[in-house]
Amino acid sequence: MLNFPDFESVTLSLAFKIRGDYSPGVMDTRNEKFPDPKELEKELTDFLSKKFGGSVKLATPIVLPQAEPSDIGQPAIRTPAEINFDLKPEELVAYLDQYIIKQDRAKAILATKICTHFNRIRHRKASPDQTEAMVGSIKNNILMMGPTGVGKTYMIRLIAQKLGVPFVKGDATKFSETGYVGGDVEDLVRDLVRETDGDIERAQYGIIYIDEIDKIASAQNIIGADVSRTGVQRALLKPMEETEIDLKVPHDPISMLQEIERFRKTGQRERSAVNTKNILFIMSGAFSGLDKIIKKRLSKQAIGFGATFTNPDDEAEILARVSSEDLISYGFESEFIGRLPVRAVFEQLSEEDLLTILNNPNNPIVLGKKLDFAAYGITVKFSTDALKLLARHAFHENTGARGLVSAVERAILNFEKHLPSTKVRHFAVSEDVIQNPDLWMDKLDERSDHPDMAAEFAKISSEEKEALIRYVNVNKSHLSDRFGLPLTSTRVELIAEHYAAQNTDINGVFDQFRHFYEQIKTIEMQFLKKHGINIVFEEDAIDHIITQWRQSKTDLDAIYKQLSLNLEYGFKLVREKTGRNRFFLTRQALEAPEEFISQLLKEAHSRSDNALNLGAVNESPERTRPR
Repeated sequence: MLNFPDFESVTLSLAFKIRGDYSPGVMDTRNEKFPDPKELEKELTDFLSKKFGGSVKLATPIVLPQAEPSDIGQPAIRTPAEINFDLKPEELVAYLDQYIIKQDRAKAILATKICTHFNRIRHRKASPDQTEAMVGSIKNNILMMGPTGVGKTYMIRLIAQKLGVPFVKGDATKFSETGYVGGDVEDLVRDLVRETDGDIERAQYGIIYIDEIDKIASAQNIIGADVSRTGVQRALLKPMEETEIDLKVPHDPISMLQEIERFRKTGQRERSAVNTKNILFIMSGAFSGLDKIIKKRLSKQAIGFGATFTNPDDEAEILARVSSEDLISYGFESEFIGRLPVRAVFEQLSEEDLLTILNNPNNPIVLGKKLDFAAYGITVKFSTDALKLLARHAFHENTGARGLVSAVERAILNFEKHLPSTKVRHFAVSEDVIQNPDLWMDKLDERSDHPDMAAEFAKISSEEKEALIRYVNVNKSHLSDRFGLPLTSTRVELIAEHYAAQNTDINGVFDQFRHFYEQIKTIEMQFLKKHGINIVFEEDAIDHIITQWRQSKTDLDAIYKQLSLNLEYGFKLVREKTGRNRFFLTRQALEAPEEFISQLLKEAHSRSDNALNLGAVNESPERTRPR
């Protein structure tokens, strides 16, 4: 066990030893200049190596300000982060459904409890008087169980990204009990502060995710202190509930340097700490062997008259019946399990599930490979039969979605190595290409635009467009609400075409279309401001403008100028005759503006004639003569 010295004594000792002017009870730095950062880095490395052993080295570049406090402007005032959270569980589930296949129950549990956690924080901040009387609170810390490669880590990353809260991930096997050699679980809390660039207030609403938690279950054959297993469980108890974590610790050279510099400038010492009351802890692991413990308990409960014996074969179904008793038998402390009240079980992925992942337009596996080839100026596309074959290969590896990456790499690595040295610019990955790579390599060496490859590429491009149209139509309501973008049939086709031509996920394409949609709507405001005429683009007119934009035929400024040139005078004529000042523009109006204005004028004349005729009829003696 290493006994670290007191932090303040270390920082003061270090501050003056590196300057060579330290002696007990003497502190006089007058007429001394702070050393150059490079010089300070070297001296600190030498000192730390002598103090804590030769394996310690300061590798982080140090940039320390040279100016005195009087020369430095007023520090920026950091505005405390405010929780502005109103996401509902079903909204978060709908978001996760775009990225994660299957795991419906796990998504429901995580979305519900995480949304509840942050909404409770918002409610507590909005109504502090109503919650001050409560004695403590129970956090919705979560334990996730399931085989590898089913999306546990990916799901938590997506949730943190959607919520916009700081997120850090740690591996339970790399930690030890506080005070022993190894990582400290409290360092994860400090990492949250680093993720927020020192914003302690915002860090206190973060998510800490610890993977491989099943690896710190106590081993039954160990006698004495088990600092890497039960010791870590004990170290996690207070942070998982509520405690204060000091940001400056003796074994962290960076925090020591920061304190030295602050003390040099101000002559004052400051204690910074993070409260873990609102930090959500999420643990995950595969829990191999836990199913046997659960089965054993269920078998014992089934003994006796009238007992019902069930013997489920599905591992996920077995894990769904887990109890605190089972987890304690597995090797966890009862106090530790008590701080994980929410449990979510993930299911094993089937071959069909893996294919669904590859077909998802948001999946990073196919998109990542497209980006790899795009770096060499090559456009690559995957056929449906090729994706089926890759899913089958990945399923046989029994590593879940992780097997998809290795399956894709094995299939086309040789092409990725060779094609950048050729003139090939379009590469279609079909089932035949995967099964007969040498044959297709010879074809492309013979001719970079080989007709067989060109025909395959065109066929796959059409497949990809149709698949994307089906995806958007199935998710039309959600996508339209999320991006605030009406989805006409023409616009869906435009989105599909744009997706097929770009190396981005479907959300990126929708972001681009929403941005351009909003820009088109600004033309309406500009027209009203400059000409005093209110125009409204119909959806087919917007689709027409987007088509022109995609084909790079024009830009928004040109569209605005052309509208003014073609329609301004005609609109003013109609306004003079009818007093009408609002006009709805269709695609036909943009394509044939003269005919559109002519029709408006005809309608205006017709209404004027009708009004005159009606007036004449009303004034006729025959109409007023009594019958």
